[in-house]
Amino acid sequence: MPETDWIEAGRKLFAGPCDFVFAAARSDGLPAVGAPEVAFAGRSNVGKSSLINALTGRNALARTSHTPGRTQELIFFDLAGKATLVDMPGYGYAAVSKEKSASWGKLARDYLRGRPSLLRVFVLVDGRHGLKDSDHETMKLLDASAVSYAVVLTKRDEVKLTDQAARIESTLEALRKHVAAYPEVIFTSSRDGEGVPELRAHIARLLAERGAAGAAL
Repeated sequence: MPETDWIEAGRKLFAGPCDFVFAAARSDGLPAVGAPEVAFAGRSNVGKSSLINALTGRNALARTSHTPGRTQELIFFDLAGKATLVDMPGYGYAAVSKEKSASWGKLARDYLRGRPSLLRVFVLVDGRHGLKDSDHETMKLLDASAVSYAVVLTKRDEVKLTDQAARIESTLEALRKHVAAYPEVIFTSSRDGEGVPELRAHIARLLAERGAAGAAL
């Protein structure tokens, strides 16, 4: 379909109800496999919860916090039975204890390596700063786990317009070194909605391509 049609498909996909359904703090406590899943990963305070809220058009679906590292579980949201959105624990926050960081890391690794319903992970990267070492480590884990992922830059409204194209290009260049990376970067702003329709369209197209065509229409 033309891109404009995917934008509309994405709008319809996210126009329905979206509700919290499950929180898992341990890999042996994950919910049963059901609808196709797309997960959101990123450094603490990158804006994961804000972007999920922007995608679904709800101000308080995902809990936002000014305290980095607060999300300690895998949070599952049901998107009208058509897909499941998964908010993963943030990584790369130095103030979190090594023990807790290791526990979160194990939860994330176990989820990524053993979830057949997981279609793609969106790795959120702060658009003001670009990829950090912890982002590259996460991408290497996804490569090793053979999990498809795409990079989404956040906080576009805080990046000068003249710098945005260069940030996208430098990110694309880095992705060429990662075998499981999708060769596209979406620059978003949860504050003013820039890039959000394109991300919805990406998810709608992904669901259609993976055989969940009804979810994209």
